[in-house]
Amino acid sequence: MSSNPVAETVASLMPRARAELTELVAFRSVADFDQFPRSESEAAANWVADALTAEGFQDVALLDTPDGTQSVYGYLPGPEGAKTVLLYAHYDVQPPLDEAGWQTPPFELTEREDGRWYGRGAADCKGGLVMHLLALRALKADGGIPVHVKFIAEGSEEQGTGGLERYAEAHPGLLDANAVVIGDAGNFRTGLPTVTATLRGMTMMRVRIDTLEGNLHSGQFGGAAPDALAALIRVLDSLRAKDGSITIDGLTPDASWEGLAYDEEQFRKDAKVLDGVELIGDGTVADRIWARPAVTVLGIDCPPVVGATPSVQASARALVSLRVPPGIDAAEANKLLRAHIEAHTPWGARVSIEQVGQGQPFSADTTSPAYAAMAEAMAVAYPGQEMQYAGQGGSIPLCNTLAALYPHAEILLIGLSEPAAQIHAVNESVSPQELERLSVAEALFLRNYAAS
Repeated sequence: MSSNPVAETVASLMPRARAELTELVAFRSVADFDQFPRSESEAAANWVADALTAEGFQDVALLDTPDGTQSVYGYLPGPEGAKTVLLYAHYDVQPPLDEAGWQTPPFELTEREDGRWYGRGAADCKGGLVMHLLALRALKADGGIPVHVKFIAEGSEEQGTGGLERYAEAHPGLLDANAVVIGDAGNFRTGLPTVTATLRGMTMMRVRIDTLEGNLHSGQFGGAAPDALAALIRVLDSLRAKDGSITIDGLTPDASWEGLAYDEEQFRKDAKVLDGVELIGDGTVADRIWARPAVTVLGIDCPPVVGATPSVQASARALVSLRVPPGIDAAEANKLLRAHIEAHTPWGARVSIEQVGQGQPFSADTTSPAYAAMAEAMAVAYPGQEMQYAGQGGSIPLCNTLAALYPHAEILLIGLSEPAAQIHAVNESVSPQELERLSVAEALFLRNYAAS
């Protein structure tokens, strides 16, 4: 990284950043209070509030959102007449999944031999909170922060329960800003500065199939009695063609991605696809994960193999997710998925569908001044590299809420969740080099944007 005062300050702050991230990762702040104590999330929220207060933020508040969680808000005034920038991250995390699969404890930030820092939330998205703090501290040490800063840390992003979205809609002036930096995305790969230009939306539903009043002996009744699990399997199989492309009636998956290319062999490595196993779908990898719909069966309720009895199953359930790219309305996609499931349920079986969640896709205006300011900043933070534009298969519903509330706002998505971070999986990690470079980029962006 080329020498400049901001970069030097961020480098000097990295030991403090590691100490703070260690404290944050230690909170088991999973916003599923049936599995994890609410007190852990509340403690993480208070940590963020204390950090903002220590940085001079005003109006620091724990916002009780409609889903029963807390978001943390603060306002740091800048020079009179300056632009306002909203910085976003979330302090809630995914469950650790199989803790036995972690090489080091998931809630203890640990540096391993590869130099990365491991722990749940290290990249997604507690590292994003630290990134924002580093950028602000670097500017304060080098002449001051040239914009008004609003800071919001969400407490239930991973659950998708919409608490902050509903709160923002009820308090429409709270998060209003000229630009928004969402610190919950990631570079295309380590060392390649990237802004996320599109997000797929999603719809999710529980599908239940019933065929019998109760389970039956498979020897006595099997072969004629309709098997609910078999019916469910046929329904789920109808969602894909032989090559894995989706085949939902009325949904045409043929769009193309025009931006950054994703090499197939690199994707296989990033996704850790087993040798000999084919990728699914058609088109380029970027087409499949950024520009086209994708259906995934997230879970099935049926008897486990261990302890199973020789029975014809009377009922079975599945949780089905459909990701939808920009250009497709999530509500319309939801109707098509529901209609497809109903039409493809065999044998006259009874099917019931429960809507779980839904969010619209998002597409940013990459021609706005904020993107020019970020491109200039990233070129300094990543010498020799030009800022790239990529999509993201995941969803951040708040982006659409902010875009609807503040159509004038320029929304940028950056962050620490590059492929090696393995967010949502075991052994999640963050690259300290990426944390350092992106903190420099964000600081320089704020300065560039203020002058634009």
